[in-house]
Amino acid sequence: MHPLWIEYLFCITSVFVLGCVIGSWLNVCVYRLPREERFWTALKNLSYPPSHCPRCQTPIKWYDNVPVLGWLRLRGRCRNCRGKIPARYPLVEFTTGCLFALLYWCEVPMEWTASGGTLAHPYGPATLFSPALTVVHVRFGLHVVLLSALIVATLIDIDLRIIPDSVTLPAMTTAVAVQFLSGITYLVPVWYQTREMGDSLRSLTLPFHGSRSVESWLINVSRFEGPVPWLGDHPHLHGLAVSLAGLLLGGAVIWGVRLAGFWALRMEAMGFGDVVLMAMIGSFIGWQGTLAVFVLAPLLAVLGALATASFRLGDYIPFGPYLSLATLLVLVGFRRFWPALETSLLGVGPLLPLVALIMLVSLVAMLSGWWAIKRRLGWVDLAEQPQWVEQWLPADQLTYQAMENADPRQGQWRTPAGEAWPGQLAGRGLGHYEAWRHPSGPSLR
Repeated sequence: MHPLWIEYLFCITSVFVLGCVIGSWLNVCVYRLPREERFWTALKNLSYPPSHCPRCQTPIKWYDNVPVLGWLRLRGRCRNCRGKIPARYPLVEFTTGCLFALLYWCEVPMEWTASGGTLAHPYGPATLFSPALTVVHVRFGLHVVLLSALIVATLIDIDLRIIPDSVTLPAMTTAVAVQFLSGITYLVPVWYQTREMGDSLRSLTLPFHGSRSVESWLINVSRFEGPVPWLGDHPHLHGLAVSLAGLLLGGAVIWGVRLAGFWALRMEAMGFGDVVLMAMIGSFIGWQGTLAVFVLAPLLAVLGALATASFRLGDYIPFGPYLSLATLLVLVGFRRFWPALETSLLGVGPLLPLVALIMLVSLVAMLSGWWAIKRRLGWVDLAEQPQWVEQWLPADQLTYQAMENADPRQGQWRTPAGEAWPGQLAGRGLGHYEAWRHPSGPSLR
């Protein structure tokens, strides 16, 4: 085998092991972060208390906490109480390792140059700056943070239908800081134009033939080719601009869909956690990549809804997992679909805000029409007539027993008369009841 292949396989294996170790920590994040609403307290809970069995509270030994292998060695049981350890823990660790290895194989080519990576772009940092080895590895490290946050957000959203700020805000802050300090971790510049994009823009001047000023302005803009002129002179400011533009657009586009759904359907169509998640994604991959994610995610959501329709998982579908999956597809398949995105969506150039406004108005009109059709046909609307299924829960059983049996000694050891605290019954609101039952004095035997 060629020595270069041996070196590259060693790197892939090392990244896989690192991913498994980080996956073990991600399991902790998924378990602890949603259990505390306060931001700083939730982050502090990640380090204390140490890993322990939730059943017997016994601290886990370091050799039992080895990713995947520790679970296999214990056969999915706690060493102390033999309580069952869910198979989800090693599955998350192994999946995280595989995703890290896949991302490294796609982003970092074997020749240590930009020619073989999926994120290669004529105006990308690996093409404009050198050495390419530093560029691709710094960018890969930043995307590791993104992928870790997406895994945690996806699992929490599937479990609880929420995405805590303690998951997205630290990753978002890291992205903005690294983009500003390095200036070499973006996918594409904050603004650029290829020859194909210029041709697409010139084809849009036909509706503006009546306005010569607008038509001439579009023609002049379409002749520009290349990245922003100040990219090489101010790389740090450019990295900050890329991150902030993606952050603002990512949050704005989901917020717009959220408002459109509320106006048209009279109900919350998307949670605020999805808004912050999309803003976090945009801070990593820029506003162009955010648009690609926004286009892919609904298609994946439709496919996922059709695939799981027979399982009846509920009326509300978590959108966070599909945003995460679309982001992964953008990073892995960048070179496959990016040219088509440039000539279609990005090819409108400065007319993109107008196109976005037209799409938003169309979305409101479409949802309003669907609402009117449902009301006209008399279909049951979940927002006005929520379905409720009657069921007997454990809490109902406990309440029933407490009402049927008002014995203050239920579930307690019998206490000899005279040793009980005199205010015990009064503190539980049973003082008058015992005085009526036992006029000579309460008996706690």
